[in-house]
Amino acid sequence: MSIDPIHIIGGGLAGSEAAWQAAEAGVPVILHEMRPVRGTEAHQTEGLAELVCSNSFRSDDWEHNAVGLLHAEMRRCHSIILSSADIHQVPAGGALAVDREGFSAAVTARLEAHPLITILREEVEGLPPADWDNVIVATGPLTTPALSQAILDLTGEGQLSFFDAIAPIIHTDSINMDIAWRQSRYDKEGPGGDKAAYINCPMNKEQYEAFIQALLDGPKTEFKEWENVPYFDGCLPIEVMAERGHETLRWGPLKPVGLTNPRDPLVKAHAIIQLRQDNALGTLYNMVGFQTKLKHGVQADVFRMIPGLENAQFARLGGLHRNTFINSPRLLDTALRLKAQPRLRFAGQVTGVEGYVESAAIGLLAGRFAAAQALGQELAPPPPTTALGALIDHITGGHLEGGAFQPMNINYGLLPPMEPPKIDHEGKKLPLKERGRAKKRLMSVRALADLETWLQG
Repeated sequence: MSIDPIHIIGGGLAGSEAAWQAAEAGVPVILHEMRPVRGTEAHQTEGLAELVCSNSFRSDDWEHNAVGLLHAEMRRCHSIILSSADIHQVPAGGALAVDREGFSAAVTARLEAHPLITILREEVEGLPPADWDNVIVATGPLTTPALSQAILDLTGEGQLSFFDAIAPIIHTDSINMDIAWRQSRYDKEGPGGDKAAYINCPMNKEQYEAFIQALLDGPKTEFKEWENVPYFDGCLPIEVMAERGHETLRWGPLKPVGLTNPRDPLVKAHAIIQLRQDNALGTLYNMVGFQTKLKHGVQADVFRMIPGLENAQFARLGGLHRNTFINSPRLLDTALRLKAQPRLRFAGQVTGVEGYVESAAIGLLAGRFAAAQALGQELAPPPPTTALGALIDHITGGHLEGGAFQPMNINYGLLPPMEPPKIDHEGKKLPLKERGRAKKRLMSVRALADLETWLQG
């Protein structure tokens, strides 16, 4: 039987995952990626699944962290993104971080080698041709103006946009290890088994105050055309956080808890900047939480105020770009089809999920939905008790009724709650913190069991 191909527009995390899932289901795929024919504001290579911001897929703890649970669910769905990340992981404490170049190269090579996947390097301008009857739009946060306008014209919906920022990357050999030290927060072991995955740079109170003032005083990139576009709270520029109060950063990415300076263990640092390994060789480290809109001309001077980074050499400075997402609860059905034109599905960050893993997860589901359609089958969404199902539920109607739709990372608040145990196995009363951890584990165990039933169904 001849099966018409699925056309996937966009070769990022979502598009790559969608292509893999559909092809693995036995359906031919044509993946359209405009790079290098046309570049973007944020991409630097022509590789598929390029990571343009952080190199971290965040926590890998499936029992007590919602994104770790999403990792586990995607692994059980044979995700190309998670399997490639596992192969190319670099030390990152309790997080799953990757060598970004090795990761992208691996995804690209596997997709190019798949017998059912054809990759075309071309831009799809405007709406896809009418004879493409099974399409996944996975153009990500940097959807081209022509396609954005076509979607607007089709749906009559106003475009939603927000700013996203990129953190700087530093050459490891320029970090002063006479001041900095290696340690993961609370010495937590990550997927690679390393308890000292981060480089830590300590600040005393005077250094911290001077640094905050420099952040506030430094010239910023301004976007007057988009001045009313909000930031996504999960990826705020560091100077925007500083504007919210001098102590904000000490309670965020610069928090000093769980870390002890081996050179002066009795003195607690006022603030600590962490650097996370960015490539397999360990020659590059990125500044955790240091997304910035400071102009390039001042970035190096401001960041060299950090003890240990006084001679830092930057492989990449920080930056800012505009992200776009559609009003998915109004526009999409539970199979991610556009209600106004069901031949079109949407996947990835353009749907209003935020984060690498979440974007790939929606690509995974879109690929499976599209493959089922091509094979004449019906596929229900995963149950809302799973992380995958909770994401689908959120973007297709689970947000606060009547409220503005906002980008969302996966979190346990999106899953149906469970009553936590109040006593331990010895009959002792559990502290509130332990009840919270126990509740998360119960929800995670339930999620994986329910996912298994869905996969077998």
